Amino acid sequence: MMEIPEIEKASTEEIKSFQEEKLKELLLYLNKNSKYYKNLFSSHNIDIANIQTLEDLAKIPITTKEHLQEFNDDFFCVPKNEIVDFVTTSGTLGEPVTVGLTDKDLDRLAYNEAISFACAGVGKDDILQLTTTIDRRFMAGLAYFLGARKLKAGIIRVGAGIPELQWDTIKKFKPTYLIVVPSFLLKLVEYAEKNKIDINASGIKGAICIGEALREQDFSLNTLGKKIKAAWNIELYSTYASTEMSTAFTECCEQQGGHQHPELIITEILDDVGNKVPDGQEGELVITTLGVEAMPLLRFRTGDIVIAHTEKCKCGRNTTRLGPLVGRKKQMIKYKGTTIYPPAMDNLLNDFSEVASHVIEIYKNTIGTDEILIKIAVHTPSEELLLKIKDRFRSKLRVSPKIEVCDFKEIQNLSMGKLGRKPVGVIDKRNQ
Repeated sequence: MMEIPEIEKASTEEIKSFQEEKLKELLLYLNKNSKYYKNLFSSHNIDIANIQTLEDLAKIPITTKEHLQEFNDDFFCVPKNEIVDFVTTSGTLGEPVTVGLTDKDLDRLAYNEAISFACAGVGKDDILQLTTTIDRRFMAGLAYFLGARKLKAGIIRVGAGIPELQWDTIKKFKPTYLIVVPSFLLKLVEYAEKNKIDINASGIKGAICIGEALREQDFSLNTLGKKIKAAWNIELYSTYASTEMSTAFTECCEQQGGHQHPELIITEILDDVGNKVPDGQEGELVITTLGVEAMPLLRFRTGDIVIAHTEKCKCGRNTTRLGPLVGRKKQMIKYKGTTIYPPAMDNLLNDFSEVASHVIEIYKNTIGTDEILIKIAVHTPSEELLLKIKDRFRSKLRVSPKIEVCDFKEIQNLSMGKLGRKPVGVIDKRNQ
């Protein structure tokens, strides 16, 4: 098993001091190599010598996704001929951004994923089955492959979908972990039941889960997590990452949030006006990447609302942990006086086994306020089911959105993202 990096077991003061040294190195590097940040420091009269502590970061303006979209090339710190891999962001909240990686960045990506896998208990004797795409300019698939190689674990690149091929691979190669979108585990369960496969004799110990929440804010399993565990007795590990961060937050055996890697990333949790939120309160995650060569980011606003947990973990790590995603700031909905994030609606819909799949559409009505339309595909449509769903919305979320029954194909087409890399559960039409 890969050892826990020493810095992750260090005291809070040691971690802070370590990160402050790394921050100074980053500022010098950006001031020398980044056209965007050089201009930012100059136009705001920032003397980087005055940025000595993590608290001093507040003196530097935030970088947003819009800045990345508008000045994409200005963020690159190396000539184009040093970029060995090009990826793009998913474009869920706007135009995709191009991110380039140097050879050194790929090594960093591999290290990040190796220590993240190790965090979830994966070792060199394990075999991972990759059920997400490794192509289509998708960083995550590549990171998983490189991380397994760094860890010296085996990896089988099956790709997305096709339950039959997934089960054929499980039988043939006996993997011990799946890397998977959690809702796809339910499709694997369904296929196994139809084909009389004993899933609990499959040799799968756990699933490294991407893209969907498994837990409530108190870390208990949410409806999706409970459904999976009821059918398949495997360990579920949540992960959180993004292309811009080139870093993953992965749960350990304690399953109490994704661990930060202090040598790879600095985190801030901020309120709407950019102030640090009190401990234990939700806010927007703002990140500063460490050790990135081609396209480092300084105080980048992720748009993701999370809660940070700072008490020491029983696993021995003393690093900040991020709880399940509360929601995306841009996808916050003000509906009839109530603030709602799509994950809360997903969780509620997962309570109904009759709902096979769904997509949430958000749009502005004729008077300019937010409207929600939930499109569902159901096995046996009935008025009674629709009333039950609406009642549950009223009791749990205090609102009752419009619900429309559609056929499976329509939902499938709607939930296929622009690049077809992972399913899209929210279609936000408010700015169209």
